[in-house]
Amino acid sequence: MEKIDLFYILFILACLHVHSVRSPVGTSEINCETGTNKYLGSVPEGYTGNVEIITNIGPDDRLVLEGYFDSIAENFLELIYFNGTSNATVRTIKPLDADELKESGGSLYYSVTCSNTGLKNARALDIQDVNDNPPIFQNKTYSATVSETTAVGSDVLRVIAEDADVSPEKNNITYSIQSPAPDEFEVRSDGNIRLKQRLNYDNAQEYIFTVQATDKDKEEFSDTTTVTITVEDFDNLNPYFDHSFYKASIEENQVGPFSEVTPEAIKAQDGDTGINETVLYNITAVIPNEYQSNFDINQNSGVIFVKTALDREEIDQITVYIQATQQDDASKTANTVVSVTIEDVNDNPPKFDQDEYTVSILENSPQSQFVLQTRVTDLDLGGFSKGHFIMVSDTFAINSQGVISLRSDATLDRETVDSYILQVVAVDQPVDGLSSTAQVIITVLDLNDNNPQFLPLPEIIEIQEGVYTSSSPGDVSKISATDADIGDNGRVTITTFSQNEIFRFREDGTLLAIEELDRETQDVYDVVIVAMDHAIPQRNNITKVRVSITDVNDNAPVFSSDTYSKSILVKDGKVGEVLLTLSATDKDAGNNSLISYSFSEDSSMVALDADTGDITLTSDLGEVTENTLLTLTAIATDHGTPPKSDEAEVLIYFKIAPVNESVSFESSSYNFTIKENEPEASTVGTVKALTGSPLVSVSYNMKSHQDVFSVDGEGTIKALRPLDKEEEEWYILTVEAIDSRTPANTAETMVSVQVENVNEAPVFDGEIYKAEIFSISPYKYPIVKVQAWDPDVGESSELKYSLVESTTLLDVEASTGQVYVLDASRFRDNQLTLQVKATDKHGLFTTTTLQIEVKQSVHRGSVSVISLNQPIYIVEKNIPEMEDSMGKVLGWTVKILSVRAEDGNEMRTILSESTDQTYVSFIAMDSSGAVIQATVVKEKLNTENKELTFELEKVFGPGLEIKVEDSSGGSGESSQTITITLIAVSVVLAVVSVTLALKIIHLVRKKGADSDRQSLSTGIDLPQRKHSLDTLADFNTDQEPTKDEVTQKF
Repeated sequence: MEKIDLFYILFILACLHVHSVRSPVGTSEINCETGTNKYLGSVPEGYTGNVEIITNIGPDDRLVLEGYFDSIAENFLELIYFNGTSNATVRTIKPLDADELKESGGSLYYSVTCSNTGLKNARALDIQDVNDNPPIFQNKTYSATVSETTAVGSDVLRVIAEDADVSPEKNNITYSIQSPAPDEFEVRSDGNIRLKQRLNYDNAQEYIFTVQATDKDKEEFSDTTTVTITVEDFDNLNPYFDHSFYKASIEENQVGPFSEVTPEAIKAQDGDTGINETVLYNITAVIPNEYQSNFDINQNSGVIFVKTALDREEIDQITVYIQATQQDDASKTANTVVSVTIEDVNDNPPKFDQDEYTVSILENSPQSQFVLQTRVTDLDLGGFSKGHFIMVSDTFAINSQGVISLRSDATLDRETVDSYILQVVAVDQPVDGLSSTAQVIITVLDLNDNNPQFLPLPEIIEIQEGVYTSSSPGDVSKISATDADIGDNGRVTITTFSQNEIFRFREDGTLLAIEELDRETQDVYDVVIVAMDHAIPQRNNITKVRVSITDVNDNAPVFSSDTYSKSILVKDGKVGEVLLTLSATDKDAGNNSLISYSFSEDSSMVALDADTGDITLTSDLGEVTENTLLTLTAIATDHGTPPKSDEAEVLIYFKIAPVNESVSFESSSYNFTIKENEPEASTVGTVKALTGSPLVSVSYNMKSHQDVFSVDGEGTIKALRPLDKEEEEWYILTVEAIDSRTPANTAETMVSVQVENVNEAPVFDGEIYKAEIFSISPYKYPIVKVQAWDPDVGESSELKYSLVESTTLLDVEASTGQVYVLDASRFRDNQLTLQVKATDKHGLFTTTTLQIEVKQSVHRGSVSVISLNQPIYIVEKNIPEMEDSMGKVLGWTVKILSVRAEDGNEMRTILSESTDQTYVSFIAMDSSGAVIQATVVKEKLNTENKELTFELEKVFGPGLEIKVEDSSGGSGESSQTITITLIAVSVVLAVVSVTLALKIIHLVRKKGADSDRQSLSTGIDLPQRKHSLDTLADFNTDQEPTKDEVTQKF
């Protein structure tokens, strides 16, 4: 709209507001002669209905509704008017919408025109805007490409949303980035997307996120659009190799590319992955330098190849330094190192130290018995370390160390084969190896190797029970044995090994009974018998025979009760009704235990079943006119010869009138609980029985579990001892109530008692554990295994072990209880006492005492220390390789005692904070076992530092720094040469122990081998102990038995 029109509208509005009659929407008069302008007020957006009631219309007036400035009012309003009437109505034809009146600022202008005079009556109506339109983005997606060099704070894109509402307070829009929002961008209030952080193409090449436009006055009105930002890469990074260190190998006398490169082929690439410029390769150095001309590299592929063949005997390790350069920018480079190993070629056959070996062995030697040791040398690299032996034999085997032994599934019998001639072939490589052959002659020596053998035993061995004596024995059975040997070796005597106070053998092999046998006390005897020859030493065979004792009728039946009673109401009596059931038992067996029941005198009123013991009514009781007590004597007779019997009294009370003479429990069953470990006489619960009469009393009787529970005269049940849920959780009791009537009435009820669990602390197997170690014991050497168990069912495996007070000298494995060395060289006292704790999953714990005696086997002046620029966890897992490499350079045997993260008193293991400086304590020993003084070792370390660095770089990689530290013992201690006498003593004791153990095993196995399939084998398990400084802790090994335990087994 032009400025003049806008001015005119504002003028008319002013006139309407100033000169017109101000009245609300409702009734207004019209004057077609002078005109009447009116401001009608305001209505809310969406209004429908009457807008104005016009009155005072003259008879000649003719009214028409028109738009005032434009025709938009005619879209919303209509005039209801009939010519000649004095009234008219202006009303809406659709809801009023301020959003369609943006040009007029939300006001509706119209004119009621008098067509007869041409005079316009102007009207103005304000439409109050309602926030009913959400913001709408112009586009559903926006995208832009942004360079990674774009400055932070730059606007990279603008999103625009519009709100159709008229009033500014109704169309105020805020912008936000929905979660997950990238940290690199933010949206401004005007919709501009601004860069918050610098972009990096290598981290992210594209960002896709959602921007939301929200009506500030009405947050539920919103719209979203998707924004895609593409990052443009910039060439700002150097190329890089996939690895900083490579290993390669090639056989001696070979040219061409390496046979193997690890961890993968050598490759470099541009660090700017979006640009990825070409890189070129070249060799910058070769160490030793004189081998520079032996190598070349393909500048495009990076493949290194040998131009001139190498000789392993001249050099076995070469380092090649490689550089990759970006083709378009020579200043952008990357470097890597390749360690090249020259591999040996097998050209020397192995050689035995003898062309023929001769040895003797006893027949029946134990399986896997050592026979002899062959020795082979090889001049090639590694000697015979990859070699193997070939020997064809069903009886003997040879292992990879050249030890010939008896096969585990073979036995020697001189009577079958008295000698063996074997050919042993040594092959130095698994494939295409060179070989040599030696002959082995084995002679089998004879010994007494046949056990006595029992002839087939009788299937059934039995004797009748009775009284037997040494002077009047009873014959049981004839048992025979034979021996394949001859002379005294074949003469056999049979004796009893068990039950010898009851049974013995006659010289002819007859088994005799010499003591009283009572079948009811014991009906079967397992008798261990031994057949022994008369050789020196004797051989024997052991077997077991089962002697069954047959029955003699020597026990009379016994009734379950001395008196049986029953009361019955005469009018209720029915013929055939079971009144009582008698029960008797007989300890004898078979027919001797079968029982028949009878009365001493016949009765016309009742009958007794001879088989079941049921007493049934045989009379209709019509003749009984008064209370009558029937007294009978019942007899239980067995079927033995001669028969035996027992008697019981039967009382049957016939009543004319009913009397409440019963006793019954208030409940047919009771359920009680009691916590385990409650003290003796703790109350479990109370039962109660009723008699129906205050004159009749009740007593109670516990009929089951009398050894665990009791019941008193009040019906209170008590525990006789503390109960253990792990031993038994449920007890089902039977409690009997007995009234004071004659005859007495009884009733029973069932009582269920549940023992509730109470968490109990773990229990150690011993209050004190004792152990000995040498101060030379290596890192993580096992000392002793402490063991605890949890009284709670199934929870022993969930115990956790720990030290009550932590120490840097030793630790305990949490799940097994294995105590192991951390740093034995730093023990100051000869005895160390610690507390070890076992904790269950509920937090209850117990402790035990651990006493360790430390034997100072090495003078502290003999301990040397070096430091490495390596993390402790790397050093710890490479201890064996490090010992080998140091020993190779120094020419001595090296044993590492401890590793720690600093040179102070506190040691950190791989479980502690890692550092890149690790201190290694060790000793060096010459070939005689003597320990080299630290000052001598330190001097050689300084002299051989370069060679030592070269060897250890094979273990830890390039860049290794080694520093020789002051020894922990200091220079003030004795400098004399100290030999490890305790090590020698330990070795001697270990050899003696192993020899003794082998001898015992040999004797036990020889005795066990004497038994045939019918024999009993009584074996003794001897522990197999290892005494090597190289043995690491095995936390899954059970605690070894003590000397006392082994002695007790013998």
